[in-house]
Amino acid sequence: MRPERRPEQDLTVVLPAVDPDATMVLPVVQPTTPDDTTASVTRNSAVMAVGSLVSRLTGFIRTVAIGAAIGARAFSDDYTLANTLPNMVYELLLGGVLASVVVPLLVRARTRDSDRGEAYTQRLLSLATIFLAGATGVAVLLAPLLTELVAGSSSEINKNLTTVLGYLLLPEIFFYGVAALLAAILNTRGHFAAPMWTPILNNVVVIATAGAFILIWSDTRELSPEQVTTGQILVLGVGTTLGIVVQAAGLLPALRRVGFRWRWRWDWRALHLRELGRVGGWMLVYVAVSQVALLVVLRLAKMAADRGGPGPMIFNNAYLIFMMAHGVVAVSIITALLPRMATAAAEHRYGDVAAQLSVGTRLSAVILIPATAVYVILGRQLGVALFQFRSYGHADSVATGWVIAAAGIGLVPFAISQLQVFAFYALPDTKTPALLNVPVAALRIALDVVLYVGLAAGAVAAGLMIGNAVSFVAATGIGYWLLRRRLGPLGLTQVFGTLLRLTVAAVIAAIPAVLVTLILVHAIGLGKLASVVELIVGGLMLVIVYLAAAVSLKVREVSDVWGMVRSRLRG
Repeated sequence: MRPERRPEQDLTVVLPAVDPDATMVLPVVQPTTPDDTTASVTRNSAVMAVGSLVSRLTGFIRTVAIGAAIGARAFSDDYTLANTLPNMVYELLLGGVLASVVVPLLVRARTRDSDRGEAYTQRLLSLATIFLAGATGVAVLLAPLLTELVAGSSSEINKNLTTVLGYLLLPEIFFYGVAALLAAILNTRGHFAAPMWTPILNNVVVIATAGAFILIWSDTRELSPEQVTTGQILVLGVGTTLGIVVQAAGLLPALRRVGFRWRWRWDWRALHLRELGRVGGWMLVYVAVSQVALLVVLRLAKMAADRGGPGPMIFNNAYLIFMMAHGVVAVSIITALLPRMATAAAEHRYGDVAAQLSVGTRLSAVILIPATAVYVILGRQLGVALFQFRSYGHADSVATGWVIAAAGIGLVPFAISQLQVFAFYALPDTKTPALLNVPVAALRIALDVVLYVGLAAGAVAAGLMIGNAVSFVAATGIGYWLLRRRLGPLGLTQVFGTLLRLTVAAVIAAIPAVLVTLILVHAIGLGKLASVVELIVGGLMLVIVYLAAAVSLKVREVSDVWGMVRSRLRG
């Protein structure tokens, strides 16, 4: 989208979701904005940073709690697949369109209309609510078919469990959509706190659900599908759905505080739906292609689980750790750079867009290259230290660690590909990322199928992560080629020079970190407490040596990142 001059507090731009289940709406700092507005944006950024950190922390606790309650295999895979269904359907129905179309239309109406967009917002909310209710009803009816798509190769009892859980979890689609729309309305009115903090309520409810499950069935450890009772299904299904209901309801008080009142409106012609379809069509293509690739990954992971290997639950948990590292970059670096990129594109300063892309890549690499080293070297310790608890046993925690190690390989190319997508959206151009995503997803699917066929069941989940990493590398290569045609020189010599020096620093740091870790493993083993010690000692060794090596190699981006961190802490 192309940023426009907005009234105070109405400066918004939408980032494509870093996390497949989330859409982030971030403040845009225009160069001509008054000082008081800049201060407000700074406060909003600080609120969002803290909210994002707490949300990710509680989201991690939620994942650990569910794993502790139901384990990492068998029934937990059925639960994971069922819980993925509403996310996938929601992304197809509204996720991409919300990011590329709905928020810009709300901002435009607020700027243009005499009532500050009140009537337009009410019309849009009325139509979307009815659409979501109808689509959710259809999805619930089609639960058996959706189960067949993600778990068609499983046994009948596994498919039945996934379907029953799907009936309980698919209503989340409606509440996902309502929560996203209400959050968009709040963002266009300059209120950023509630949309960032209400997901925490969702996490707390699901954590309480897992706690209740553990208390009620305290003697039960990892469940086989044959052992699962109706009560256990109801507690997990209803509790998980209740979380997103609470998240959506938690936004209502904030809406009243900003003065918005919801009333039904039926004059939908004033919404200009043709424009919505025209602009959002390419974003829908992007999302649909991504969901097809995700569907294949989940299906292959489930097939590997049926052969005795790690399945969707372990793959999902490793992906969560992967996204936590990327989230640090998304909140700190991308939040700061994207507004400048969007403003430069709006003013046709394409050289500045390329410069910001270069800066974002180099600053991201300062954090993500050592994170890659930590994941690869200490992945096993991460899995045991973070996930081994109650029903989530030692063997499954170690398996999770190996998948985390494989996932780490994709951290840097994933971040670069996301920055490239942001650059295209700033131009504004939703068509190119959508078309680029087609060959990238096709490559990912082909690699995943080959890896599934060629690897033992125990290595498939890690192989799927490697397939992701290779597809991210391909995406960055194609993305750079296309962006150079649009923007001119991209400063790749400087980018690759920085990446090379940071990689050398990470390799230097890895040597003592590996040695220290091996000594500790030999001395104290690989239990949970031992893994925590090895993670702390090995991680600190790696970070300290990495920073020293990077400084000695004159990587100035290290001090730039430190300056950003200090300014954010002070803010």
